[in-house]
Amino acid sequence: MRTVKVCLFLSVFVVAVAYAQNPVDQVIAEALKPSPLEKNLQQLTDQIGGRVPGTLAMRQAVEWGVAAFTAAGADKVHTEDFKLPASWAEGFTRMSISAPEHFDVRVVSMAWAPALAAHQDVPVIDVGDGKVEDFNKAGNVSGALLLVHSQEMAKWEDLFAEYLRAPGIILRAMQGRALAIAFQSTRPNDLLYRHTDSQQGEIVGIPMVLVAREDSARMARLLASGQKLRADLAVPNRVSGPITAANVVAEIRGSEKPNEFVILGAHLDSWELGTGALDNGCNAALVIDALRAIKTAGLRPRRSIRFILFSGEEEGLIGSHAYAVAHRSELDKAAGVVIFDSGTGRVTGFSLGGRKDVVNAANNLVAPLKQFDAAKLLTTAEWGTDHFDFMLEGVPTFVAEQEEANYLINYHAMSDTFDKVDLAQLKKHVAVAAALTFSIAYSPERLGPRLHHAQIEQTMIETHLDELMKTFGMWQPWQEGKWGRAD
Repeated sequence: MRTVKVCLFLSVFVVAVAYAQNPVDQVIAEALKPSPLEKNLQQLTDQIGGRVPGTLAMRQAVEWGVAAFTAAGADKVHTEDFKLPASWAEGFTRMSISAPEHFDVRVVSMAWAPALAAHQDVPVIDVGDGKVEDFNKAGNVSGALLLVHSQEMAKWEDLFAEYLRAPGIILRAMQGRALAIAFQSTRPNDLLYRHTDSQQGEIVGIPMVLVAREDSARMARLLASGQKLRADLAVPNRVSGPITAANVVAEIRGSEKPNEFVILGAHLDSWELGTGALDNGCNAALVIDALRAIKTAGLRPRRSIRFILFSGEEEGLIGSHAYAVAHRSELDKAAGVVIFDSGTGRVTGFSLGGRKDVVNAANNLVAPLKQFDAAKLLTTAEWGTDHFDFMLEGVPTFVAEQEEANYLINYHAMSDTFDKVDLAQLKKHVAVAAALTFSIAYSPERLGPRLHHAQIEQTMIETHLDELMKTFGMWQPWQEGKWGRAD
């Protein structure tokens, strides 16, 4: 009899301790347990591969997302279609130096660049770094292939600089009636990758190729020695009209405030030279596993959580823009948006989109992440991933800040494959993502209000985001109320 009483007491005690445990700690514990994370990622990368909107692989990836969310225990899963202005695929891009020397050049087309029929005996002109003074020094560039130099990439700032300088180079090349642009790769060892300079999924106005670093350096040396190089070039890209793409959306329904919601998102699409593992398959798998962790822990957040795999990110954040616009009428109910998009380098904290007003509340929410050294908050505002349109709508955003690790060398490259993923670190990131997202959804009070147009603009000016938006032609649509929150 005494034994029965003792056992009963211990059972009640264990249950009481379980209920007393912090629910965020429960989410973290569940996230760190074995899961289908690795299997899901391997299926997405090794079996499906690179995922460009409009391709069979992208359609298979959407089906993968629906199936994986369902298996993870989502309350509901659906897809939401949107339009891209064009589809694009690379043909057999080829380039060689035909005179006075003869050698083949390793080259790929830049994405969403127009096709160029085979041209022979094209003059090659070195325009240095592509600055105004470089073009002035080069003189007449009409009908020429323009060779643009680069610095070898080593840190995040180098990658951002590569994107920031491109619009000016493209504009100057088009004004000079150049035939095409040849950008030098920022990666060594003949490593090729694919960027796009399309802003909203439109086809860019001039053919562009990326040339292996070593080949372009050879060309530059020959030109510097006084030789007049000629090239043969063909860029048979396949371009077609508007296409339909889809975001994958799963949900855990909130218990007390189901109409309020938090978003945890990552983009599902990728370029196809590699298999899109670091950018961004690992984080697509993370989003699914975060849902699994919360659901398996048996917890119900106060607010709903929407787990979204965005498509069309690489073509100009098209999918997340489409989602923000389609759901604009309910964004007053959005409590926060959390985005992961930088491979598996260690998460150090989160950028808050310039929102100084949410720092105190956010510090409380990220406190459990100190065990991962992932609790640093920055009041910076950035562009280039799927939080952007939500930030322009005034919703509080969290973008994971991460160490470079092996992300930069493999970014958009043929080397971005499953074996580059640090699975142990990715598992920790699942815990970080699930814990933060659940904390925002579980908190009794909202993190902060949705900002109005004037408040958002002031934040952009304070963080110098306005300067970047002017560079990419986004500032005027913003000021005219055609992009982001208008009131």
